[in-house]
Amino acid sequence: MKAAQHTKQQLRAAALAARDALGEDARSAAAQAIAARGLPFPLKPGTVVSGYAPIRNELDPTPLMHALAGQGARLALPVVLARGHSLSFRAYAPGDRLTLGALGIPEPSPVAAELVPEVMLVPLAAFDRTGHRIGYGGGYYDYTFSHLRKSHHVIGIGLGFAVQETEQVPALAHDAALDYVLTERETLDFRSH
Repeated sequence: MKAAQHTKQQLRAAALAARDALGEDARSAAAQAIAARGLPFPLKPGTVVSGYAPIRNELDPTPLMHALAGQGARLALPVVLARGHSLSFRAYAPGDRLTLGALGIPEPSPVAAELVPEVMLVPLAAFDRTGHRIGYGGGYYDYTFSHLRKSHHVIGIGLGFAVQETEQVPALAHDAALDYVLTERETLDFRSH
């Protein structure tokens, strides 16, 4: 397990360095390309889609979230309640004012309605072609997928830049696989794996 963790740290560092090397124009163009392509499946009006507030040069999901809201999606953003626990999700609409959460990540106001996402747009540090991702090591999304998938179907969609792809992510039993990864170049579908 320690070797896998060490490898994950190395893969994370390499993928983040590649992501950080991208210029602002390339990052913006990638976000627009993904928004223009949209989700790889039809979205029913009223579907709850959680996104995220981008930090650390993450692919910005805002253009895609705005497009999905235009298709009738109800948007939400994650809220960190405690380390080692599932994320909570609060309603969000484009233009809403966000507050800084416990980890310094922007999140909706505590008075915003809690929602349960049916589709989760997930940031990532690295990904492979089997649907495994590396995040920042806190395990928040793994806990959340595990918790939510016990009670209902949740589609996990990683958003990243093509340069963040790695040959193989060392996945552990508790690591939740994604259903799709969207990059500026392609849509990867892992549902048959």
